[in-house]
Amino acid sequence: MTSKRTSIPLLGFGLLVALSPAAADDLRISGPFTHENLAVYLVHRSSPAAVKSKLTPLEEAMAQKKVAVYETGNVNQLSIENLSGEDVYVQSGDIVKGGRQDRVLTTDLVLPAHSGKLPIASFCVEQGRWTKRGAEPAEHFASASFAVSSKDLKVAVREKDAQTKVWQEVAVSRAKLAAGGAGLAASNAMIVAPGSTSMQLAMEKKEVVDATEGYRKALANITEGKSDVVGFVYAINGQINSAELYGSSELFSRMWPKLLRASATEAYAEHAKAKPGVAPDASAVKLALTEADRGSDKGKDTAGRSTVTKKESAKALLFETHDPAAADAWIHRSYVVK
Repeated sequence: MTSKRTSIPLLGFGLLVALSPAAADDLRISGPFTHENLAVYLVHRSSPAAVKSKLTPLEEAMAQKKVAVYETGNVNQLSIENLSGEDVYVQSGDIVKGGRQDRVLTTDLVLPAHSGKLPIASFCVEQGRWTKRGAEPAEHFASASFAVSSKDLKVAVREKDAQTKVWQEVAVSRAKLAAGGAGLAASNAMIVAPGSTSMQLAMEKKEVVDATEGYRKALANITEGKSDVVGFVYAINGQINSAELYGSSELFSRMWPKLLRASATEAYAEHAKAKPGVAPDASAVKLALTEADRGSDKGKDTAGRSTVTKKESAKALLFETHDPAAADAWIHRSYVVK
């Protein structure tokens, strides 16, 4: 069942300074919209989009053969090429399926039109395989329809030289999914998950897809008729988990199905820990994001046309992506509550 609370303006919201010089009531939050142990809050913005140019998400671009991702033989670096006349948006955590092993892309990236082949950092999320899988080509990747679906894995993917940590978090995530959300310890749950070590294939399993379909049906349409939505915050088992905000409602709308799929998968994996209770209220959501916005600057990374700034506080992380070619507008703000 889906529920909704009254929309609340984000007055005094620390995030406003970074988002826009507009008045404090430019943003508001609505929700929670709930299904089982997952609560979703929508972030609305009344002012014009920060990002004027349209960006095509990687999932769409690969499905339409507008972008090709190539195997290089280097576990931690692939090659990517935009074959179209549209700018394409790659988000940290996107999984590309195929090649010699499935990979996760580690950073946000704006891939310009007709880019030519460019390097892009990656981590392996399928330990052990180093050959083609079935009928899939080994020299390139077929799709980018999934993203990593656990908070700890999302953080590990953004760290440098973290392949071992990524493998560890993949094993934990796969174990929880294999256990059907039963909360078994990873060492025990892995016994019921023989075969492939692929994070992608674990999320594609029929049991997982069927279980997360209920979340999708309940929450997929909560953005319909709301052209001012630029992001969402979600809580699992009553605890605020993460948030994704975008520089335009158009980009968020195109990212929403993939974002919801990942959030639902994580909620399913954590279902065994669910306890009776209520979802956090809007003031708690506001406080969590404000905490991240006030964090200390931990440096910047540049990938192609994108610059990602990291902030960290005792309770939260914030990754903010800018596009210098678009008047340095921010295009994505990713929050992780510790």
